[in-house]
Amino acid sequence: MTLSISSAAFEHQGEIPRQYTCEGDDTSPALRWSGVPAGTRSLVLIVDDPDAPDPAAPRMTWVHWVLYNLPPATTGLGEGVAADALPDGTGQGINDWKRTGYGGPCPPIGRHRYFHKLYALDTVLDGLNRPTKAQVEAAMQGHVIASAELIGTYAKTPGR
Repeated sequence: MTLSISSAAFEHQGEIPRQYTCEGDDTSPALRWSGVPAGTRSLVLIVDDPDAPDPAAPRMTWVHWVLYNLPPATTGLGEGVAADALPDGTGQGINDWKRTGYGGPCPPIGRHRYFHKLYALDTVLDGLNRPTKAQVEAAMQGHVIASAELIGTYAKTPGR
């Protein structure tokens, strides 16, 4: 079985509903995954947007959510999951709003892609304290045994 990630809120390559964005409640969509390989010691979830600030001329990848050390038996996260409801042992990294937690799509211009990337690791990431995405990715080097991604898109309502 191959590692996979999905959401009941939107299809792969489909539009992320407004409620999960800055124009709505800005809460995280429910996510589900399966196919976690044997030997997995932890999972990492990174949500980012490589189209910032303008899909016609992207200059950076905007980080929306960083979670690490999710237990391998975890099969997903509920909608709007709060920090105190994350699975035991889960660590939170810093997003590009300089805070932990989910920050929903809020593109300044055009339709952006939002990558929900799940990684299965053969280790637990120790020694991290509110890390950035780059620090988590550096710690993951050489430990990824499987990965999966779910891409959603979003464009702000004109005039907002």
